Amino acid sequence: MHLEYILGLISFITSVIAGVIGFGGGMLLIAVLPLFLNPSLIIPIHGIAQLASNSSRMVFSLKYVQWPLLPKFLVGSLIGVFLFGFLLLNISTEYVPIGIGMYIILSLWSKRFTKLIKKYESYYVIGLLQTGLGLIVGATGPLSLAVLTKELSSKDEIIATSSMFMTISHLAKIPVFMAIGVSLLEHFNLLMYMVLGSIFGSFIGTRIRLLSNNEKLIFVIKVLLSVMALRMLVTAIVL
Repeated sequence: MHLEYILGLISFITSVIAGVIGFGGGMLLIAVLPLFLNPSLIIPIHGIAQLASNSSRMVFSLKYVQWPLLPKFLVGSLIGVFLFGFLLLNISTEYVPIGIGMYIILSLWSKRFTKLIKKYESYYVIGLLQTGLGLIVGATGPLSLAVLTKELSSKDEIIATSSMFMTISHLAKIPVFMAIGVSLLEHFNLLMYMVLGSIFGSFIGTRIRLLSNNEKLIFVIKVLLSVMALRMLVTAIVL
């Protein structure tokens, strides 16, 4: 029971963080889970907790979601699941974090790169990469967040729409969990505490975000995304 309380509280805290800035909570959570869980349970339980966090964050900001972007991302995600599902055993993901990191930094801070890449950027492609790569590597959510930060001027629209995208990406993992035979019902009580913590954290984080300054928070999102991207680059190159 103590484990359930602890991970429920951690889910709450990380969900508050994600509710305010739109990302980061999932990365913190997956960094902590190995201290408490068997390695085989980390990805499935993290996926369910993040599904609760992102979907509730979307619901609490429903009026800010940019629904016209959904069909393109959804089609790309479906293609990504099937494509990367087939390629899963035949591709090397060693350099994927380097590509993601470089793309995020250049996309956020280089006007020349933004102008060059604009004609190739598509929510079909973003959906394919974010959801497809999400099956095998971490930290793909910032891919769509980086694009939304350039195209939308409201922090609430950026985070609400990103939450919708990440909800789709995490939903796509459930058939994979089922296919590999993970029995989550055995851990129902733990998941219940973590899901409730995630939902309550999303509620508090959203309330804080709605009261925050639009321009300042967008700048903070860009800076933190850049720090995360640099960390991905350094980790991939050094290791």
